[in-house]
Amino acid sequence: MAPLVPDLIGNELNFIVALLIGIGFGFILEQAGFSTSKKLVGLFYGYDFTVLRVFFTAGITAMFGVILLGHFGLLDLNIIYINPTYLWSAIVGGLIMGLGFVVGGFCPGTGVCAAAIGKIDAIIFVLGSVIGVFVFAEAYPAFEGLYKAAFMGNVRVFDSLGMPQGLFAFLLVFMAVAAFIVTTMIENKVNGKQNPDLQPNKKYLVLAGIVVIIGVTAFALPEKQASLMNEVNDASIVSKAEYKLITSDELAYRLMDDDNDILIFDLRNKESFKELALPKSSNVALEFIFGKDAHKKLSLKNTKKVYISDSENDEKRAAYISSKLGYDDIYILKGGLDEFKSTILNFKMPGGEISRNDADTYRFRTKASTVLPVLIQNAKKQSGTETTKTKRVVGGC
Repeated sequence: MAPLVPDLIGNELNFIVALLIGIGFGFILEQAGFSTSKKLVGLFYGYDFTVLRVFFTAGITAMFGVILLGHFGLLDLNIIYINPTYLWSAIVGGLIMGLGFVVGGFCPGTGVCAAAIGKIDAIIFVLGSVIGVFVFAEAYPAFEGLYKAAFMGNVRVFDSLGMPQGLFAFLLVFMAVAAFIVTTMIENKVNGKQNPDLQPNKKYLVLAGIVVIIGVTAFALPEKQASLMNEVNDASIVSKAEYKLITSDELAYRLMDDDNDILIFDLRNKESFKELALPKSSNVALEFIFGKDAHKKLSLKNTKKVYISDSENDEKRAAYISSKLGYDDIYILKGGLDEFKSTILNFKMPGGEISRNDADTYRFRTKASTVLPVLIQNAKKQSGTETTKTKRVVGGC
């Protein structure tokens, strides 16, 4: 799976892209009227719910963007950074920030937007935020216990609720539509008249219907990784697929020949991999195949990518996922490592009469059983056992 932003974009260009996105975001905030403190305060006093509508809509749009890109394999969901949850700091910080919103009339984003166009109150608000950050940083040792209390990890709401991603997406859309209707009723009652920006009503009822339909589509767009992992857990599906095989003899020959056109992915657990790691092999889990690190290796042309495990079952699962993601030149080790060990590493010359063809094969295996253990030990001393793990991209608001 390719990342949404290719690695061809360097850090310098990333900063330029971030600047352009920031300018666009600020322009939208300004056009939505968020440069005035009355917009944000109106949310708390009930006379203007524009902020709720805009940010709820933005959240739903982003959510479905991630679902769509993840479903079609255009976004690597494994490297999306999820902010860790510290329960008590979130509660206390939320209360402080909410109070700041009401008193100052801005949030950090709208405050910077308003300050950029010269609003005096916004400039003071931003300066106050900077002072607050400085005070917190200096007094952090005193707050550290509270800040790190009740750590819950990298939590996703639908995981915590024990529900599928599609169901959560639909419920959130339904909640948004309900919130838009209820807040409009509150707004009309507080102002004593209907909001002219929300007229005619029929147009917005049609838009609400479209939003609900979009929410229903979430059930038909499961996350690509979750969908494929469910498929490979069905043995009947995996067994019906066709796979390219590499024999133990060919793999041994390529390793002894120091073939640079082969990559080996070991699917066993870390303990087994440390005990026996073949040269040119990396220890990976099935989830690794969905990451951008895997994309760099699995998309290489004119290179055999070989999955190995103790038996063929795990190898077939990995090869099945790789083929569904569009990767070519994927092979599995015939008979798995169990067969490789018995026929190569622990080879013993059989007794009785041997044909000429078998004699050549046995001669090679005898040599391989002597050479390969040395290569394995040398590779282990030089580089240690390599375990491949996809790193998350740090970010967030």
